[in-house]
Amino acid sequence: MADKPLNCVIVGSGPAGYTAAIYAARANMAPVLYTGQEPGGQLMITTDVENYPGYPDGIMGPQMMEDFKKQAERFGTDVRYEMITATDLSGEVKVLTTESGQKIEAYTVIISTGASARWLGLESEQRLMNKGVSACAVCDGFFFRGQEVIIVGAGDTAAEEASYLAKLCPKVHMLVRRDEMRASKIMQKRVMETENIQIHWNTETVEVLGEEEVTGAKVRNRVTGEESEIAANGFFVAIGHTPNTGIFKGQLDMEDSGYLITKPDSTKTNIEGVFASGDAQDHVYRQAVTAAGTGCMAALDAERYLTAKELI
Repeated sequence: MADKPLNCVIVGSGPAGYTAAIYAARANMAPVLYTGQEPGGQLMITTDVENYPGYPDGIMGPQMMEDFKKQAERFGTDVRYEMITATDLSGEVKVLTTESGQKIEAYTVIISTGASARWLGLESEQRLMNKGVSACAVCDGFFFRGQEVIIVGAGDTAAEEASYLAKLCPKVHMLVRRDEMRASKIMQKRVMETENIQIHWNTETVEVLGEEEVTGAKVRNRVTGEESEIAANGFFVAIGHTPNTGIFKGQLDMEDSGYLITKPDSTKTNIEGVFASGDAQDHVYRQAVTAAGTGCMAALDAERYLTAKELI
């Protein structure tokens, strides 16, 4: 361990983590950022990003994350390509353990570990990722305007994304595994009253079709066993996300689904000196720009905490 605890450790390296690092570094907090298993987060599997301000011609997701990283490093962030595997957040000095077994002490911890999209687990789904397969209609729906698309899911997120796609696409095929939806009544009503959304009940995906890009999906009726094909150019998976917050269980307050709970109008968790940002605590918006915003908030909250405690 270092003789003196670090001012700030940032766990995670998506838009939230890197933005927190930029702000923390500029505030002379000398932040150390651990990238985690997926440096750059979900944007590393995103091709064209066209809805982030400042990139009028769009940008590739990996390039955007490289830009964020360079900006954080420019102001002195120490970026370490390693995972944090365990934490003890109980005392004023937090202790984090890296995958190599090193113990790191810090006065503040900013959590930006993100959330991972759940997938169906099909080989064809992974092969056609970013070639028509997506887990974010708000991010990628624009690319399929005027084309038919498929969306898989039955919860509120799937219903919201189906409604969003219906504004862009002439036909949205919604695949629901059972004979009912899990979505709230108002969301179900909205979907069912939208003329260009066709719900396929008791239907599961057998295979996403296409070689270089999505051309449709082979589906199976779970009651009759009958298989058929649906032609479409986009295939959206909306069966939920899993927040990467497992190592904080038993220490930080979180929802049953694993999303960290922050105090109103802040990024503060139930433990002083620990702050949560990005998709690890946001199951509503889940956008790069909102994640970056909460990363900024977390760094400002951490700076104020350190100042109030006269630690910097």
